[in-house]
Formats: sequence, C-alpha cells, structure tokens
Amino acid sequence: MNIEFLTFTKNAKQRAMVVADIMMLSLALWLSLSFSLGEWYWPYAGREVLCYGMATLASMCVFLKLGLYRTVIRYMGQQAIFAVLKAVTASTAIIAVATFISGVFLPKTVPFIYWCFAFLFIGGSRLAIRAYYQATLQHHKLRVAIYGAGSSGLQLYKALMHGDHYIPVVFFDDNHSKQGTLIDGLRVHSPQDAKAIVDDLGVQEVFLAMPSVATHRRNEITKMLEKMGIDTRVVPGLEELVNGTIHNRNGEEVRVYENILGRPPVLPDQTILKACIADKVVMVTGAGGSIGSELCRQIAVNGPKSLILFDSNEYALYKVERELKELLADSTHDSIGIYALLGNTLDGLRVCDVIKTFGVQTIYHAAAYKHVPIVESNIVEGVRNNVFGTFATAQAAVDGKVETFVLISTDKAVRPTSIMGASKRLAEIILQNLSSENCATRFSMVRFGNVLGSSGSVIPLFREQINSGGPVTVTHPDITRYFMTIPEAAQLVLQASSLGRGGDVFVLDMGEPVKIYDLARRMISIMGFTLKEKSNPDGDIEIKLTGLRPGEKLYEELLVGNNVTGTEHSKIMRAEEDGLPKEKLDDCLKRLWFACDRFDSIGVHQVLMEAVSDYKPADEIFDLLWQRKEKLQTYNNEIIARASNVEPLFKN
Repeated sequence: MNIEFLTFTKNAKQRAMVVADIMMLSLALWLSLSFSLGEWYWPYAGREVLCYGMATLASMCVFLKLGLYRTVIRYMGQQAIFAVLKAVTASTAIIAVATFISGVFLPKTVPFIYWCFAFLFIGGSRLAIRAYYQATLQHHKLRVAIYGAGSSGLQLYKALMHGDHYIPVVFFDDNHSKQGTLIDGLRVHSPQDAKAIVDDLGVQEVFLAMPSVATHRRNEITKMLEKMGIDTRVVPGLEELVNGTIHNRNGEEVRVYENILGRPPVLPDQTILKACIADKVVMVTGAGGSIGSELCRQIAVNGPKSLILFDSNEYALYKVERELKELLADSTHDSIGIYALLGNTLDGLRVCDVIKTFGVQTIYHAAAYKHVPIVESNIVEGVRNNVFGTFATAQAAVDGKVETFVLISTDKAVRPTSIMGASKRLAEIILQNLSSENCATRFSMVRFGNVLGSSGSVIPLFREQINSGGPVTVTHPDITRYFMTIPEAAQLVLQASSLGRGGDVFVLDMGEPVKIYDLARRMISIMGFTLKEKSNPDGDIEIKLTGLRPGEKLYEELLVGNNVTGTEHSKIMRAEEDGLPKEKLDDCLKRLWFACDRFDSIGVHQVLMEAVSDYKPADEIFDLLWQRKEKLQTYNNEIIARASNVEPLFKN
C-alpha cells in the first residue's frame, strides 16, 4: 500500500475493500480448515467449493448490511470495531449453517479458528490502514514538549497524539523522581536541560500542563523558558475553565472554554476558510447572535470586499457593528465596508432588496430560534422563524443570484424530539430541495453541538448557581452533550461554504461527548465547595435532578444516516441525506404556513411529523399562548382540507 491509496475516490476505496475482504475471508477459511486437519487443505469436491463460495458471498452481504463499507476508516472508532466483531461472528455462523445444510464435512474446531483468523484479517487490516494514515500525518505535525509529567500532562499527551497538528517528543518535570523515567516511550528530563534538548529534538513549542501548581510558580516556569528562547503555551486547569478565563504571560485574560472539549481545538485550513470570503460581498443573517457575531469577526479579518450585518435585534446589531469597526480600525482591512441593516428574514422582499442592492455573493444564515424549551412553548413563532425565515432568505438568494448559501443547523435536527430540532431539519430539507433544482446558488448546511460561551451555555449557568449557594440543576444523571468553541463553530461554517458542492450536510469531528453531571461535580469541587449528597449530608452544594425538559434528548447525534465521507479538512465530514420530493415539500409548506397563520399548534405539529419522517416528539404540545386561548373554532382536519385554496407564501 502507498500513500496514493488515501487519495482514491470513495467508490474506489469501497470496491478495493470489498475485494480485499473476500480474499481475506477465503484465506481465513482455508487456514482454519488446514489447521484443524493438520495438513494443507484442498477442496476435492465441487459441492465444497460451491458451499464455501456461497457462504463467503453471504458474509459479504452481511458486511454491507452492517455498514462496514460506509465507515470512513480514518475516523473508525469503538463502534466500528463492534461492527467488525458482529460481522465476523455472523460470517462464522453462516459458514456453520451452510455446511450443515449442504452436508459438507466441517471439523468442530473450524468455526472458532475461522472466527479468530477472520477478525484478525478484517479488523486488523482496517486498524493497519488507520495507523498508516495517522503515521503519514506525523511528518506535518509540529514537534512539541510537555512540561509536567503528571495526570494533566499525560491527558494532554494522549489528546495531542490523536490530533492533526502537534506531536509530543519529550517531557519535562520538576519532580526528581520522575526525571529519567519513560512515558509511552518518551523520556522525562529535568527543566535545566530544556535548552539543549529542545534544540536537539527540534521542538518548536513547550506546553505547560501543571494546572494544580500555583500561578506564581507557573509564571516562574514560563519566564525561565522564555529566557532560554523557548516559546511556551499554558494549558489551563479546570478552575480557570470554570471561571472562563486564564491569564497569559503578559497578564492579559484569554478565553479557555475549549479545555472542556477533552481534545485540542480543531484548527482551520486558511485556504479553505478564505475561498468564499476574500474579495466577496458577504452577508450574515442573525449577525448579532453568539454564532452570527463570531462569524462576522472571522469574516472581517479574512478580507471580504464588504460585510452586511442583518438582524432584527437593534441593540445586538449596534454592538457587533461597533466592535467590528473598532477591530478593523487599526488593521490592514480598515477599508472593508461594514453595513448594519435591520430586518426580519421572514420579509423576503427586504432580504432580496438587500442582496441585489449590495451585490451579495455569500450568505451565512444564522438567524434562528435555538433554545429548545422556549421554542417548545412557542411553537408557531419558532416554526415560522426557523422554517419560513430560512425559506424566504433562500428564495431571495436564488432570485439575487447569490453564489453560496450556508445554513447554520444543529445536532438536534438529527432524529428530532423537539419542535426546534424538527424545524431545523425541515429547513435543511428545503435547502436540499432547492439545491436539486440546479439553481446557480450552492446550498450547504452545517451541524454542530453545544457551543461553549454562546448564549445559554451551561458553564456560566453552573457558575452562577454555585456562587448563589446552589443547587446546581442537571436534567438527568446520564445526559451527555457534544461541545465545541465559538471560534470552531464559526470556522466550520466558513470552511463548509468552500467545501460545499450543493445540498451537503457538514459535521465536525468533536471527539467524545461530555457527561453534564460529571461536569457539575467537578465545578463544585474546583470552586472550593463540597458536594452535598447521601454520603456527605453536610456538604455545601447539592446537584438537583430536574428531569428532561420538554423536547430535550438524553444524548445528541450528528448524522441521520451512515453515508458519511471525509473532506479536504481531516476533521470535517460530509453527510449525504435524503430529502423530500418537491411536490410533497410544497404541499407540506403550504399547509404549514396555513396552520401558522391560523395559530393552529396541532396542525403545525402534524405537518412537521409528516414532513420530517424521523421526528418523534418527546412530549405533548404545550404552546403557552395556544393553551390559554379558547378552543379553536376550526379543527385540524378542516384546516388541511382548506389548505389547497391558500396561495403559497413564496412563488417558486
């Protein structure tokens, strides 16, 4: 195998894997028969050849069904290993059943030996390819050293080894007992020898991983390394994470939310990042929000011709405009035009007028209602904004001949259990449908999990509750969430605009999900309090389980199906998912608009369930305003019957 294999097309790789698996299963069967018989086995009857051949082909059908050829090997994890385990076990059973039915003699030890060989060949080949791919990345990684050989240093080492940007080559530690020892093959040295070792090994940066050490000691270490001419980066501890800031070597505060991720931040590819921004007229809807404002910051420093800020929130728009103008005032991009425009994305004429007047080429659509419980209790407005706001803006983009349109979506759109998730999935389906019409605009969607530091983030909520004496509220002891930083989210969106081919769904490899209950326990401890529980009734702060909120899921997913491939960026994946036929989508949107116009929450709910096939609501409808109104005069069935007489909101 050579490195060119990694650049093969998806179909070519799948075909190669199928052929290789057939050969390896045949080899495993031959070896298992030979081992059992104590001599090299050669089939002497056509019935045996036919039996074993049919069993192998049946095994390949099982492999296909279990998705072994849909898995991107370089992203292969624990679930993929389990899939291989199930596939090999099924193949063993097929061999046993096939020989029994056909009457072909099969030694009793063959199934066990065959299972071992098959698992070794099938699973081992995939792990070998992944290891080879990771090895090819080592040449492109920056060589770094880790100062601190304790638990934090070891965790940092493991995280860096699985990343794409850094490779640790040596440890330093003040503890004499650790000096001279080996950690996963890397020697721990005295800091006094740092200069010579850094020069000898070509280390470009030292990561200081000693969060439990006093701040003044960390400052001393940093200054010592600086005097040696060594660049140093401080890896924050959980206490600094809880506070949301850390002081760098100059005493300036730096955001450190990314340390909750359990992985190094995903760095952008600058070439991909700029492709749809540099010298382009860019528009951001929802520009005053958490994600929208960060998008604007990232866009502004990447050389657009002009940047259009579009939002219905006057104060948020004022804030982001002022910040951007201050940001650009002393930079080389001070000539960029920043235009703050008030407007609602539901007003398609207003959006279209803005697009045509300014000649917008790229749109990032971040305007949406995103808080699950709020949208769940304001169904009509949530759907109206998330679905028809997207529809109106997308139609305006087509009419204005916009080159690229990117929808900021959410992991809650995958098998949704909430109105918010279902509305975002329907918004995705609308863009997929528009993309299939071969219009000039390229539509893409980007999904990500919870964004640290965004409005409603769990970290500041927990900190506020702890400072108030508790309790800290967690909805469920097993609830988990994926997390990413605001810069990561914005960079993912910007890069997706360049990677999109039309109708794509992009997701970020965000590592393992974080258990919220464990996070709450750690925050209570780090902030100097003790957990009040049965084993410690005199503790300071208790964790109160409040139960899952309306529409809330226990865990989140990022993909509807398994059809996922890699992209030009190693940490960004592309998914291809099914939409709806145009006629059915148009009918659903017509009836949905009619239901919203009549404030018919039941009708809205039923249309969503029809349009989003995998929408499984977790709770009953409880729109606050709808509940307080008197019983509707027109029931849902009558509304649907009359919907055919209603003009669609937007003409195709």
